[in-house]
Amino acid sequence: MTGDKVTAALPLMLVGMVVAFTFWLDQLAQPAKPGIGGASRHDPDYIVDGLTAIRMNESGAATYTLSAAKMEHYPDDNSTLLTTPKFVSLGDAKAPITITANQGVVVSKGDHVYFQDDVRVTRSAFGDSSELVMRTAFLHVMPDERLARTDRAVTITDAATTVTAVGLELNSETRVIKLLSNVRGTYDPNKAPRPAKR
Repeated sequence: MTGDKVTAALPLMLVGMVVAFTFWLDQLAQPAKPGIGGASRHDPDYIVDGLTAIRMNESGAATYTLSAAKMEHYPDDNSTLLTTPKFVSLGDAKAPITITANQGVVVSKGDHVYFQDDVRVTRSAFGDSSELVMRTAFLHVMPDERLARTDRAVTITDAATTVTAVGLELNSETRVIKLLSNVRGTYDPNKAPRPAKR
């Protein structure tokens, strides 16, 4: 390369170096993006189809079961997403309580389960009591405490009664239901179950 050609190419080389240096500085100033395997990503680390889990007490008896069509575990927040979950509390063998929903989220190693979207709570019929069904959009369940709560609208029905309210607390061990506000109900004695003849 002759001296004239080098002299002519030198400004172009300097401009190219300045452009490259400017691009490098711009990249350096940008906020860091999470890496492909970064902890900030919300990707499942394992997926299970057809899940069934059973919780036992100290004596080895089942206290509740939890099943789902699909389970996805997310390591970034240690949460578990359940598709069409079904939770059965077996505290009272005569009348177990079953909770179903379109979706559920399990956090804190199973201490809290959040059911959402078409939540249905069913207490089986027993003795002179008919089946009891509660419907709501969201329900927070604490399995070990045998408690369930919601602050949403609820509808409770059995053979003869329909009750609506906003907010509810249910203790599956004592079978006590607290309705928190806007409580309204109807009762039809003609539809009430007849006591069994002894």
